[in-house]
Amino acid sequence: MSDSARTNFIRQIIQDDLASGKHAAIRTRFPPEPNGYLHIGHAKSIVLNFGVAQDFGGTCNLRFDDTNPHKENLEFVESIKADVRWLGYAWGERVYFASDYFERLYGFAEELIQQGLAYVCDLDAEETRAYRGTLTEPGRDSPYRDRTVEQNLDLFRRMRAGEFPDGARTLRAKIDMASPNINLRDPVLYRIRHGVIHHQTGSEWCLYPTYDYTHPISDALEGITHSLCTLEFEDHRPLYDWVVARVSVPCRPRQIEFSRLNLEYTVMSKRLLTQLVEEGIVEGWDDPRMPTLAGLRRRGFTPEAVREFCARIGVTKADNLVEMGVLESAIRDDLDNSAPRAMAVLHPLRVVLTNLPPDAPSTITAQNHPKHAHMGTREVPFGAELCIDRSDFEEEPPKGFKRLVPGGEVRLRNAYVIRCDEVIKDGAGEVIELRCSVDPDTLGKNPEGRKVKGVIHWVSAQHGVRAEVRLYDRLFSTPQPGSGGSDFRDDLNPDSLRTLTGCLLEPGLAAAMPGARFQFEREGYFVKDGDSTLERPLFNRAVTLRDTWGQAQGGRQGQGRRR
Repeated sequence: MSDSARTNFIRQIIQDDLASGKHAAIRTRFPPEPNGYLHIGHAKSIVLNFGVAQDFGGTCNLRFDDTNPHKENLEFVESIKADVRWLGYAWGERVYFASDYFERLYGFAEELIQQGLAYVCDLDAEETRAYRGTLTEPGRDSPYRDRTVEQNLDLFRRMRAGEFPDGARTLRAKIDMASPNINLRDPVLYRIRHGVIHHQTGSEWCLYPTYDYTHPISDALEGITHSLCTLEFEDHRPLYDWVVARVSVPCRPRQIEFSRLNLEYTVMSKRLLTQLVEEGIVEGWDDPRMPTLAGLRRRGFTPEAVREFCARIGVTKADNLVEMGVLESAIRDDLDNSAPRAMAVLHPLRVVLTNLPPDAPSTITAQNHPKHAHMGTREVPFGAELCIDRSDFEEEPPKGFKRLVPGGEVRLRNAYVIRCDEVIKDGAGEVIELRCSVDPDTLGKNPEGRKVKGVIHWVSAQHGVRAEVRLYDRLFSTPQPGSGGSDFRDDLNPDSLRTLTGCLLEPGLAAAMPGARFQFEREGYFVKDGDSTLERPLFNRAVTLRDTWGQAQGGRQGQGRRR
């Protein structure tokens, strides 16, 4: 069974429908609008729609809701396909587009006109809103509501022919201007839009259907049995049912709503995400700080972790705010099990081993994973000149410090126990080098007569590879950016990206493939960025070793280091 297989009310509905014989097989759909990159909220819908279809032996259509061409393009289409594939799902022999049905949708609109259920309205957008009324006051009939069928057909056909300018006329359903559900107050079905080139139909159309009209008919034409939507479409369901009941479609899908994903420390509105990109606040849709699937992928997230996150948060009717820690825990758990270990020194401090034995090994054998012997071992270059992380040495150590101090001992990971004998400083008093001695009898075994508690990582100064490491953290500093009506940009986290240059990595990391993930021991989980070169490796931090966000609010954020 898939990651979506944990029971929920939608799965129960589907089970009941199959058991009763209402449906012999189920068919779902994932219908994104190609006006931006998919984000983690879309992943919840992907996992649900494709997952239940997979688990119940049905099919799921990937269908693009491409009815708004001035905001859509092929870049977004291709990115959505890539994201669905990355999550591990396939859509069969074809991809569907709402534009596939433009001619049939137009025909159904004429069918509604002929039934007296739709009319051409000359009110502009502002007037239409004014006539619609409010939540407490009914709407008013459009002065054009009583046009004859012949008049409406003539005007609608002239709209298609391009005779009228944008905004001059719309086609509206004739339902009930006094309905307590505003969505039923003669909603707009078609708008005129000149001068846009549609990525599928080119300049063939200047008349475009609305989502509320297109979506139910597309579902019905494709034989969708269960149309799964987020809760904001619950009030639209009566219109969905009204449309499919009044045109000649082969089936009547059932719309079922579930709660959308709201995640702390980020924004999920595509409008706000677009703003972040267009204003240059982030580096693009795949910036690792973005909640987009492309951004999460570049940050080092795995599809398994994203699917597991979706399974953990579940599918309910109740809106809630999910803690960012739940998402971070999912990737941390996955990479803890799957990522090979490596050593990387992010803030190098030179160490000279003054008495390294002549017969000391030139390489040290290290396990690639402490729990998985099948992942093998690697040889790490070793010598008399090493680098350790600056935070692993303190001249005046705080209480409980278990690393290197003047006169103190510490074990080098997989190597010797060393003692700090001398501290070398520059003219400004900055520590630039440590002179240390090794205990030659401690390679692969504990020293006799004493206990050494601290273990630190290291990289050969001669063989280590210089690299750039990017420490990504939460994009916003507050759980709900822009809450209370404030500008969401005021809540941006100034430390969401810190770029470290001059980091020193064990040499094997330079040859790793882009996208390869590692645990940098004692630092966190990292992925090799696609912009890396052999001469300039780039690594992005996916997540710290443990959740340090709460601690970081009292100091520097997201270090993930152990003291």
